[in-house]
Amino acid sequence: MAIDFPVEISALRSKYASIREVSDLDRLRGEVAELSEQAAAPDLWDDVEKAQALTSRLSTLQAELDRVEKMGSRIDDLEVLVELAEGEDDADTLAEAERELSGVRKALDDLEIRTLLSGEYDAREALVTIRSEAGGVDAADFAEMLMRMYLRWSERRGYKTEVYDTSYAEEAGIKSATFKVAAPYAYGTLSVEQGTHRLVRISPFDNQGRRQTSFAGVEVLPVVEETDHIDIPENDVRVDVYRSSGPGGQSVNTTDSAVRLTHIPTGIVVTCQNEKSQLQNKAAALRVLQAKLLEKARQDRQAELDALKGEDSGSWGNQMRSYVLQPYKMVKDLRTSHEVGNADAVFDGDIDGFLSSGIRWRRQAEHAG
Repeated sequence: MAIDFPVEISALRSKYASIREVSDLDRLRGEVAELSEQAAAPDLWDDVEKAQALTSRLSTLQAELDRVEKMGSRIDDLEVLVELAEGEDDADTLAEAERELSGVRKALDDLEIRTLLSGEYDAREALVTIRSEAGGVDAADFAEMLMRMYLRWSERRGYKTEVYDTSYAEEAGIKSATFKVAAPYAYGTLSVEQGTHRLVRISPFDNQGRRQTSFAGVEVLPVVEETDHIDIPENDVRVDVYRSSGPGGQSVNTTDSAVRLTHIPTGIVVTCQNEKSQLQNKAAALRVLQAKLLEKARQDRQAELDALKGEDSGSWGNQMRSYVLQPYKMVKDLRTSHEVGNADAVFDGDIDGFLSSGIRWRRQAEHAG
């Protein structure tokens, strides 16, 4: 069936106009100009941390502005390509126009999703923690599969990751792991992954080949920034050091370099053992603890608002996705009903469809509330 290019391009322009309106380009340009002026100050690098934060923010906003503005040019170029193909009745150029139409659609969808990430911490980097839950060794193996899935997703997008802590299970897999995804909007994007994930498969650890259901929990937190003012008095934290555990052979296992921090007022415990030195592990663990306290403060504020509304607000993230590998293959989000038959691709990091549908679902749920 032939593509009706004028109708398709008109739809693209309409969607693009909505995105431009929501993006508030005048505000973006003003902020970019202001930060550019500050970045030109001769004493900028006297305070290295402040300079890095400023230049990083400027880079993020400039990229966001460019993405929106260049999309208009891309739609214009597509229209010219179509006119050229149809005017010369050139099948190859028409096929190129079809491919570009598909690419522009995808880019606009991505841009639209970004406009939905307007929460308090959505623009931040993310701290992801994965824990094995019910299901024994299968759950530990599943937790490791999920960790690889998110790391592969990050790698595909060119995002840097840093693993802070990995607690290995005895037979296979992991008990838990915490890692950072260092990219703008990583928290807003990945926060829809929070909740309980369920795996159904023939267990490779069961010599009778029985089907096993196992569970793993995913927690996503925003990375703390200097402006958050999360002060942790030294007396509120108990510091324990111990020898790092792992599959064996690494130099980290030869010294008491691993660090466990216990926040006494809340009982929150974090560990870090993947850095080479005790000092580095303590600094990384402190960053994770700050992120957890930031999230707890946000949840406490939300609970107060819900109490004022008279609502019983449960966790929307629980039991959020099923990965079925037996008797058929299907990965299905239980909140959005988005499903994919290629489970291998999902475990290899192809989760953009789930992320997009999750972000849209969350926005609808917020508006309905």
